[in-house]
Amino acid sequence: MNDTDRGDFRERIRQSFARQAAMHTIGAELTRVEHGMVEIELPFDVKLTQQHGILHAGIISAALDSACGFAAYSVIDADASILTIEFKVNLMSPGRGERFLFRGEITKPGSNIIVADGRGYAISDGPAKLIASMTGTMMVIRGREGITG
Repeated sequence: MNDTDRGDFRERIRQSFARQAAMHTIGAELTRVEHGMVEIELPFDVKLTQQHGILHAGIISAALDSACGFAAYSVIDADASILTIEFKVNLMSPGRGERFLFRGEITKPGSNIIVADGRGYAISDGPAKLIASMTGTMMVIRGREGITG
């Protein structure tokens, strides 16, 4: 597959991300889109925490899933789409920070199944701190009614 087969994947990802109500609801923003890699950032918001005041695991998982899914979206044909079919998240450190960065990168591209790895970081003063990792499996969808872009 070459770049012309994928069309303008950056614009397709931006448009698809803009339609994701879940990411909009949590205040996430798409900050970097490259072939095989996507970054999503999220400011700290107390409404997204669990009972101890740290970022909820569900929010971390959702952001990592989106980052990995859009990374997969960057390596497929323009007429296809992506659905996550499996993922595992490891929570490594409490989600405490002023901002959070979620990066998804393709580990193994494929024509039907794509594997991506994600990393979540808490950002405050000092170096970014790794708070979570994810491995996800995505299925390439073609010609299915109601699932496009």
